[in-house]
Amino acid sequence: MAKKKKYYVVWEGVDTGVFDTWSECQQQIKGYPNARYKSFSSLAEAQDAYGGAAADFIGQNKKPSISLLSEEKKKDIVWDSISVDAACAGNPGKMEYQGVDTKTGFQFFHQQFPFGTNNIGEFLALVHALAMFKRDNKSTPIYTDSKIAMGWVKAKKCRSKLAHNSRTAHLHVLVRRAEEWLKNNQFDNPILKWETKYWGEIPADFGRK
Repeated sequence: MAKKKKYYVVWEGVDTGVFDTWSECQQQIKGYPNARYKSFSSLAEAQDAYGGAAADFIGQNKKPSISLLSEEKKKDIVWDSISVDAACAGNPGKMEYQGVDTKTGFQFFHQQFPFGTNNIGEFLALVHALAMFKRDNKSTPIYTDSKIAMGWVKAKKCRSKLAHNSRTAHLHVLVRRAEEWLKNNQFDNPILKWETKYWGEIPADFGRK
């Protein structure tokens, strides 16, 4: 009997998303500290899971929503800030990112791309926010839930292995432009890690649960 096909979701890894084979999944998690991943028996199930939180599928407690947080925990959030996030249908696949007011949810920017990765979206969202505040001469803090994007911004280098081809050409142009911006500009904006475990999903989350 043929082995039933599985699909693999990586929530935390070199690149995140839904992968068709175990070998592809391994490339994202091998050597990656605290990698979060799980297999599913159907593509639809895997895509739905990727739109949710890893903790909902690998046995940890479900993360709270901001509205249900205690006042004590809410005090830890810097509300005068912007939150950024990205989402990707498949990885690579259709990608989008946005930046919203952490307190009100007002959307400052939103970009969509026909083909990209979640990590690239998180990176571009951070740089987009930094450039916006640089233009407006503001040192507003920026929240992200992506350690990878934070590392790429610090290094001023996007380390994605997304292939260069006709589908990704425009996105790679934007990535190079973002890298050049980081190399040529200084900024005072604190880049803060959104603590999903304690605060629930980041306000810029696309809500694909």
